[in-house]
Amino acid sequence: MGLTAKIRTRDGWAVSHAVVTVTDTTGAQVLRAEADAEGAVRDPNPMAPGPYTVIVTAVGYAPAATAIVTAGGPPSGGGRAEVGTVTLARQGGTELPPPGPWTVDPAHSTVGAVAQHLGISSVRGRFTDFTASVEIAPDDIAKSHVEAVIRAASIDTGNGMRDDHLRSADFLDVVRYPEIAYRSTGLSPAGSDHWTVHGELTLHGVVRPVDLDLACLGTGADPRGGTRAAFRATTELHREDFAMNYNQVVQAGIAAIGTTLKVELDIQAVQGESLPQA
Repeated sequence: MGLTAKIRTRDGWAVSHAVVTVTDTTGAQVLRAEADAEGAVRDPNPMAPGPYTVIVTAVGYAPAATAIVTAGGPPSGGGRAEVGTVTLARQGGTELPPPGPWTVDPAHSTVGAVAQHLGISSVRGRFTDFTASVEIAPDDIAKSHVEAVIRAASIDTGNGMRDDHLRSADFLDVVRYPEIAYRSTGLSPAGSDHWTVHGELTLHGVVRPVDLDLACLGTGADPRGGTRAAFRATTELHREDFAMNYNQVVQAGIAAIGTTLKVELDIQAVQGESLPQA
């Protein structure tokens, strides 16, 4: 076995599309290999003893370079170059935020939904009253956790009559079901910049598995000396899955309200177990 290496992001995910290039002291390329689905590079060709430079590149990541010296011969493993783990930083700061608790800031977050109206346009709404927390696991990122509670009566589409109808028993039935809750059950990678949050949504008295397509948009300092992280998550829900079957059919059999809801979450979270005091 010649060169071996593992390519990972800062938060531990494999970079399956990474390319490893090895050059000698003259700058000439002596090896080029692509990582497999596990982010591993295993080139079987022995390498001549001597110093080399390993350059790792991947679309969306800053390049990384490291110097190596191959072993001189048996029993030390002649021709073998074990690079170890090479960590790539995503360009634009899109790695998951540091481990620990994070608290969602409702004042800088949006929980929105989009429904089709009359088959030709969309109606947008949002919930204005919600709380949520995120726990980034320190060792196994897949064990990270999120919980959210939304007050159903806080629905706001910009039209009072429509909002009252959405709060009624025809839709959210906020008297019987005042809260909408989401609790994650796991996290898995879904590409170089995205993750899938697996969880359960409780809506209108019905519990269903719902996955979120999640992207971390980066972290940064806030004016009060804390650290904030931004996320965007999306999913689609079908109203009938949550026993909300009301509809009105207009001309040509077209339903007034679409049965599918597009959920769009733009979230900003503050590092820590609570929001800073005003």
